Amino acid sequence: MSAARLPRLAALALAFVAAPVLSADDCADVNPAAIQWLDKMSRSSDQVSYQGVVTLQRDNEDMQVVQVSHTFDGEAISDRMTQLTGQGAEVTRKHNPLDAVHPGQKLLRLEGDKCGIAVNYKLTVTEGDRVAGRKSVRIAVAPRDMYRYGHIMELDRETGLLLKSATIGHGNTVLEKFQFASLTIEESVATDAVAAAAMPAATAARTMPEPTAIADSHGWKVGWLPAGFTSTDLAGSPRGRKTFTDGLAVFSVFIEELEREIRPGEGVVRKGSSTSYTRGVKISGHPVLLTVIGEVPVNTARMVADSVAWER
Repeated sequence: MSAARLPRLAALALAFVAAPVLSADDCADVNPAAIQWLDKMSRSSDQVSYQGVVTLQRDNEDMQVVQVSHTFDGEAISDRMTQLTGQGAEVTRKHNPLDAVHPGQKLLRLEGDKCGIAVNYKLTVTEGDRVAGRKSVRIAVAPRDMYRYGHIMELDRETGLLLKSATIGHGNTVLEKFQFASLTIEESVATDAVAAAAMPAATAARTMPEPTAIADSHGWKVGWLPAGFTSTDLAGSPRGRKTFTDGLAVFSVFIEELEREIRPGEGVVRKGSSTSYTRGVKISGHPVLLTVIGEVPVNTARMVADSVAWER
């Protein structure tokens, strides 16, 4: 799971019994308990502090080990993650305003559309394993179409924190998995020890294409999105980039001006659940490079790129 993994690695939500109660008639083929647990998970980062060690493995690559810490001081959130393997990179985020709720978190919460992501994913709840010494509940998240991946998530029964997860591709292939090897949840963590996010620094530091003149001087749009995806862009966002989420997956589309037309073809790189799809095209006579990067299958990225056009 991406920058979007931070919401999924969050901790305490409202007590389970305090969550709004759904009936089986509210949505077709929806598991009310699963929706309530996802709501709890999405709120957890705003209400608890924790620190621990996380393991992450993509495909058949060597396992990465990351030390994480997350502090909530009642007004703001501070995160830090440090790789304990590889290059030992470190990423820190401090003083994130609590009123800045990510659109992905909103899609997981019991507000507005009570069906939430269950419209596009089939959810089931069972007893989970013991992870990092804590009892968990397991949520299986199966996509209802071919445009997104599935997930198996284990949430802490007490706080809702995501303790363990696996991203599942076509043919039930495990693309990426992570889990807490050790975890301490407490009311506060010393400020200088603050840190958290369960995505390795190397991924967080991925270089993205910079928006260019043609993107700034022409309006453009993504004409097709898989059902359930919504824009995360705010006022002032770069005009050469558009980002979308369905609550679990996130992807971005970049448009970059080229000096001359390049040979037709496409480039695809997949690492774990992350896909990078690139293609040179001509739009309204302008040669541009389109790039789709995110946690979606290659065919989804290709179809999104096919739909890009200038606004009229």
